[in-house]
Amino acid sequence: MSVTDCSHNQAVTDIDLAYCRAAFYSALALGFQPPTAHTLSRLLTSESRHALEEAACLLYPAGQPDFVSVLEALPGPEGNSVSSLSSSYRALFGHTARGAAPPYETEYGNEALFQQPQELADLMGFYRAFGLTLKSGNRERPDHISCEFEFLMFLALKEAYALEQKHREMLAEVHKAQKLFLRDHVGRFLPAFVAQLLREDSAGFYGTLGELCLRFVSAECARFEVSLGAATLGLRPADDGRVPMACGSGAECAAMPGAGTPEGIDFP
Repeated sequence: MSVTDCSHNQAVTDIDLAYCRAAFYSALALGFQPPTAHTLSRLLTSESRHALEEAACLLYPAGQPDFVSVLEALPGPEGNSVSSLSSSYRALFGHTARGAAPPYETEYGNEALFQQPQELADLMGFYRAFGLTLKSGNRERPDHISCEFEFLMFLALKEAYALEQKHREMLAEVHKAQKLFLRDHVGRFLPAFVAQLLREDSAGFYGTLGELCLRFVSAECARFEVSLGAATLGLRPADDGRVPMACGSGAECAAMPGAGTPEGIDFP
């Protein structure tokens, strides 16, 4: 049973809430990267889950949506290892874009002939607009769910920075980017991605993590009055010859010099 009490009386500022959102996005981004020892310590220990519960309580003091029960359902470190999580990761996400539950946004939906290259270009436009590039080394596409969560983490940190500096124009710019990115990208395909995860791994770590991220993103979409995409959104045909080569490299977004990333942020 959780010992977290959401009926706190402490004063909570908008800056606090922005940092809580950044912490959630950071944890979700890490969860969908290839597992390491850091994954275990950040997501599977009782201390790390309690920290996320505290963040959820600050964001949603009324207890809705219910993050605590989902966090408690995450498997603990007992019986889990980097090796076992890596096995699940490979089974679900595979070595190509078309694993059992593709973690790439542009694998979902086939409404338009040039949808995939257009969406990849739009993603890179978002990243570049905020002085971001893709880390070198891993040869990953920019539409990976982890990369998209890291971008939203960056925007939450920039929101906190704008609030701290009382920079209204920057705050308006960040809020606009958050709304559009949720509407056109993460919120569009996440329900379908999580539906795939729950079909393949409903009681496992990744299925539970998917449920957690869907509840959080649903709440964020409601905050910006953005509708979620359909859970029944179809996958792009596997034999589609329009698949582009990997754009950039690295599953994580990294600030370029001068991007203005707030310094000294410690996540739960």
